[in-house]
Amino acid sequence: MSNYVAALGAKYIRVFQLIGRSGLFLISILNWGSGFKGPFSRLVKQVYHLGVLSLPIILVAGTFVGMVLALQGYYILSNYGSQEAVGQMVALSLLREFGPVVSALLFVGRAGSALTAEIGLMKTTEQLSAMEIMGVDPFQRIFSPRLWAGVVSLPLLTVLFSLLGIYGGAFVAVNMLGIYEGSYWSNMQQSVLFYDDVLKGVIKGVVFAFVCTWIALFHGWQAKPTSEGVSRATTATVVQGSLAVLGLDFILTAVMLGGF
Repeated sequence: MSNYVAALGAKYIRVFQLIGRSGLFLISILNWGSGFKGPFSRLVKQVYHLGVLSLPIILVAGTFVGMVLALQGYYILSNYGSQEAVGQMVALSLLREFGPVVSALLFVGRAGSALTAEIGLMKTTEQLSAMEIMGVDPFQRIFSPRLWAGVVSLPLLTVLFSLLGIYGGAFVAVNMLGIYEGSYWSNMQQSVLFYDDVLKGVIKGVVFAFVCTWIALFHGWQAKPTSEGVSRATTATVVQGSLAVLGLDFILTAVMLGGF
């Protein structure tokens, strides 16, 4: 019994140590609020790597998610004679939930894993140690621009995901299912509000971006300098980032709806 308690205690101690290290890591990046100090071109370069290169999967996924939502929504709403409201359902579902959540999950899988592998490889080849020897702060040169690039990129990807999903839903609803185009767009315009729907979805995207990029950078920073260590760190980024997105989505939705 004593061995079990000791093992359980050691496990929780390691968890709290991990949380503490990740917090100190974030503070080192932010430097107590000083933020990003490097050249703007460095930030733009990372936005390209994290955001622009993620565009294909975001746009394709957004289009097909919108098409599926319209198809499923039509057959559900038609049972109640409300199939004309499919545009409203597609837009609200994408802007409030599917856009931020699915974009963040895809972002973690594509950009987050790439960040972890990149930082882990830099640690394996001792590039970070070399920077410190030369008096270059790796937190300001390497980690900070990547963190803020993620915060900039994911909300924009979320908006594009939702936009393509709405047009994908319109294609299915109007061209395949025969819904009047005016009803599709007018019902959507009457029900979608900028603050309650669009802005809250963007806020979710900002929070997801910050947390997912933080997790990706931290796992790359603490990865063991071996091929197996980098592989495990990349896997941990995808798993923990995905779970963080789903958990935060529930919390943010409850707060925005007044559940807490």
